[in-house]
Amino acid sequence: MSQNDNPIIVGLDIGTTKIAAIAGRKNEFGKLEILGFGRANSNGVQHGQVLNIDQTIRAIHQALENCQKSNPDLEINEVYVGIAGHHIKSLQTRGDIVRQDPEMEINPAEIEQLINNQRKTFIPAGDQIIDVIPQEFYVDNNPNIKEPVGVNGVKVGANFLILTGDRNAIRNINRSVERSGLITKDLVLQPLASASAVMSDIDLEAGVAILDIGGGTSDLAVFYDGILKHTAVIPFGGENITHDIRLGLGVLKSQAEAMKVQFGSALATEANANAFVTIPGLKGMPAKEISVKSLAGIIQARMSEILDFVTYHLKQVGLDSRLLNGGIILTGGGSQLKHLIQLTEYTTGLNARIGLPNEHLAPNHIDELKKPMYSTCLGLILKGYNDYERKNKTFPENFKKVEVPTSLKLDKNAVEEVIAKVVTTTETDAAGKHTVDPDKMKKRLGFWDRFKDNLIDIFAEDEDKTFQQ
Repeated sequence: MSQNDNPIIVGLDIGTTKIAAIAGRKNEFGKLEILGFGRANSNGVQHGQVLNIDQTIRAIHQALENCQKSNPDLEINEVYVGIAGHHIKSLQTRGDIVRQDPEMEINPAEIEQLINNQRKTFIPAGDQIIDVIPQEFYVDNNPNIKEPVGVNGVKVGANFLILTGDRNAIRNINRSVERSGLITKDLVLQPLASASAVMSDIDLEAGVAILDIGGGTSDLAVFYDGILKHTAVIPFGGENITHDIRLGLGVLKSQAEAMKVQFGSALATEANANAFVTIPGLKGMPAKEISVKSLAGIIQARMSEILDFVTYHLKQVGLDSRLLNGGIILTGGGSQLKHLIQLTEYTTGLNARIGLPNEHLAPNHIDELKKPMYSTCLGLILKGYNDYERKNKTFPENFKKVEVPTSLKLDKNAVEEVIAKVVTTTETDAAGKHTVDPDKMKKRLGFWDRFKDNLIDIFAEDEDKTFQQ
């Protein structure tokens, strides 16, 4: 498939601190080429949930305008949207189907049916299914089959991880997108999107935990033995750290954010005890001296709390030991804190590293997108491509272009002559005489007129295409 055959997919990351829109397309090497990029400050979102729809719409419009300024030829209609928030839950189910023709190999359409059946699973009132993710498949009595397509069997089934969210929270996201003049192609859980951007096949095989530290939430996705084992949304993020600094040191929010970014550290022991930050006083009040070590102490306390949640969730699924050979990958805007890797390794006992979305990007991308804060948005594009390729594989007939051979193409005038002869043919009665029933002829003429018009339109379209070529 050539590059131009690939669709342009747009990811829209509606976050607590920023809204980002990125348009990309895969090139012939399978890497993302960025065709447009825009961002805006987010005001109507708290802890990953849209609370003020009007403010969110204005921020989406601003992000889209900036994206289209970067590429005036870009037309954005459909977007893949990330979703997060502490209302996100997951549950395990198991389902199977009895195959109609066990002599034939299992095909992708049957797996699609198996997955869709799980969307009928009973969930608590007020919740809505976001995604259904198959884990281990089984065929008849053969368990732990990772790729059932092509296998023979009477019955095929799987264990599933069903992701759900609050119906009102989902409705607010969809409303914000629709009232911005866009169509939500799909909602994707943010930790899964981030994982797509920063995780390689080697990480998936080794077992890894992805921690996306965003503004309002920290999203966790745990992979082991090649499958998604667990997801969780931790209701703390960079905004909570900024809030703690503001209250603990008695400064403005903007000052707290600036100190966190420029002088912050996740380990108080690594901070210089003799270093101070001078904050100008308000309205003639004296300037304030802030100890860098005190600043680090506040940051460490909140980050330790987030990492304690990570340790708890890993214990819940029995993966808190050295089973995760890939360790923990830190991404998101909050992962840029100094000495966070050391604190993560000390708290969880697992190796840690910063996850950057560079691996899936074509070499000519802009430097701004190297930052881990754009992992979710780039991951949304990759998830969109994953859906496109899966549906193309499952329902290939939807993507086949049928060409009419030249030898079978008829002249438009010849078609009209044939139709004229057919509709004027008379009928024969019992005595052998030719008769014409006016009512029948009227109906027949109406039918053939419509049929003739449709045929002529088809040939006209074919001629137009030939002329354009």
